[in-house]
Amino acid sequence: MKRIIAIVRPEKLEPLKKALFEADVSGMTIGQVMGCGNQHGWSEYYRGTEVLLNMIPKVKFELVVPASEADKLVELICDTATTGEVGDGKIFISPVEEVVRIRTRERGEAAV
Repeated sequence: MKRIIAIVRPEKLEPLKKALFEADVSGMTIGQVMGCGNQHGWSEYYRGTEVLLNMIPKVKFELVVPASEADKLVELICDTATTGEVGDGKIFISPVEEVVRIRTRERGEAAV
């Protein structure tokens, strides 16, 4: 199994959520996060003083999927979330050793 973490622009929340459900993803965790990367934020003036705002709002998607599905879903995320501009986001992929469903104590892919 693989864990996919995708950090994307807030305006891509609904299109990406819809695309993932259409791809039969059984579940996901979504959260609003703040971060910075190559965009480095922007400057604004507050009471006559320039303030650098370097934390930019993003949306974080987390999915645990069978390893055989990971590449397909990464391509789907890229296709759906891209604008071609700096700040489109990042995708992190890592192995998952075990998953346990708390209610039934099922393990492995059956718990996903």
